[in-house]
Amino acid sequence: MTFVDAVKDGFRVVNRNWQLILIQLAMVFISTIGFFIMVGIPLAIAFIIFGIDLTELANMKDIFRILDGPSDFISKYLGLILIVIASFLLYIILVALLGIYVLGGSVGIIVRSLKDKALRFNLRAFFEEAKRLFPRLLGFTSVIGIILIIAAFLLGILGGGIAALVTFVQSQDSTLALFFGSFFSLILIVMALVLILGILSLTLYGIASLSFKDTGSLRSMKEAVQYLIRYPNAFWLYSALFAGYLIASFLLILLGYPFTLIPIIGTILSFPYHLISSAFETYLGLVIVATVLSYYYSTEIQIKPAEPVIEDTVTQTPEEEDNPTQASD
Repeated sequence: MTFVDAVKDGFRVVNRNWQLILIQLAMVFISTIGFFIMVGIPLAIAFIIFGIDLTELANMKDIFRILDGPSDFISKYLGLILIVIASFLLYIILVALLGIYVLGGSVGIIVRSLKDKALRFNLRAFFEEAKRLFPRLLGFTSVIGIILIIAAFLLGILGGGIAALVTFVQSQDSTLALFFGSFFSLILIVMALVLILGILSLTLYGIASLSFKDTGSLRSMKEAVQYLIRYPNAFWLYSALFAGYLIASFLLILLGYPFTLIPIIGTILSFPYHLISSAFETYLGLVIVATVLSYYYSTEIQIKPAEPVIEDTVTQTPEEEDNPTQASD
């Protein structure tokens, strides 16, 4: 399958299951409402209980003063800080679980649509697939999260080493330090970009293995690595899709910028524009997932190696075994 065929197939699958976009938007709406309920309301109650006057924080000078000397603020409002942190962590956990559940249902519907071209969206099938894939996706995303933390830690160490090297060279020669700083910064940016794209591509192709082959978390990661080694074009496909998504998002932001220049009407028109742009970005995200799954399905699932042909041995009758010359005649 070519890249163009995979993209076309991704658009066809998402258009056939356009209800997935509404489910994604509903998840975003629930997450937003949940933030105000789980974080905003406890924060407001804490302000009332501790008797904090918000007018004290009205000026930027007061905020910078708190940041310069946070020990007094922390000791005075330790209970408030703990309540806000606990509420925010609980909110993050619940939203992450909801996102994984919705992702499982969406991926399951796309996988069913790829196997059966005539299949369309079914809400019951969505919940069935979400329930089936949720445990494995939860474990798989946990492994990916650990890998991201390790990658960020290694990049931080590398960036600190580059900064120390540039500082040392700067003490010797400022011109050479400028060259080293630009050169190593460019290398660090390229390494970070390749690492991020590699982890994201491993994530999507691991989800593909998990959904098509019903593998576990670690097995899906191993399958994704082996698949990318066998089919390096799969990495370039995801890289092109990721670049296209970034360009489309930048264009949407650029088109929405003029609304901020209009005093009243711009504010009114910006709300439906942001809603439409969010729906379009969700649509593009689902198309990327469907395209990757379609490419994986065509290259890994549909194409199977040909089985070796075993020639049947000629059986001889007992009389032929006793008289080999007669059998040869």
